[in-house]
Amino acid sequence: MLDLDRLITAFDNGLRTLLAPAHSARPVPGDAVAEAAMTEPERELAGALMRVNHTGEICAQALYQGQALTARDEQARAALEQAAAEEADHLAWTAQRITELGGRASFLNPLWYAGSFALGAAAGLLGDKWNLGFLAETERQVEGHLAGHLDRLPAQDEKSRAIVGAMKDDEARHANTAVDHGAAELPEPVRQAMKLGSRVMTRTAFWI
Repeated sequence: MLDLDRLITAFDNGLRTLLAPAHSARPVPGDAVAEAAMTEPERELAGALMRVNHTGEICAQALYQGQALTARDEQARAALEQAAAEEADHLAWTAQRITELGGRASFLNPLWYAGSFALGAAAGLLGDKWNLGFLAETERQVEGHLAGHLDRLPAQDEKSRAIVGAMKDDEARHANTAVDHGAAELPEPVRQAMKLGSRVMTRTAFWI
């Protein structure tokens, strides 16, 4: 049975993620780097890519909060909550960079949050090894997605590139932590379904 305090905390975290300005416990990567000269199309591309990354972090918060809500093992829950705390830094970094680039967040973030929270909670109900396996696979896919963004970002946009690079390093570490805590390897059909869902989200958030 779910603990009422955890339910209330999860609801509060959802409201904070969607409605309150995100704050970072760590310095923003590239914050001291001077803003590069970019053409308007380059700036729009960087803003759209950072909007995708921001939406990804909204989804990450929802996934981890949902997973932590239904996790049975305290160590597994602690690992999920630690990952969520570090992903909150990513949320703040990407939000700040979107503002600097003159962009905006995705209009569909509440929808993505709700769907990701439900998916995370369902993963947690399957048991901790599958819960952690879902975390590990999510982080691996996000790491690959961020590597692709490093290829697409304007070469001179060192501020955005510093943020994406630091996020990529964190995602790899989160995946390794999940494996260390006993993550199971997800079946190939599940991994492919996750890739499909991610593709829909990233392509939608790029424009909307």
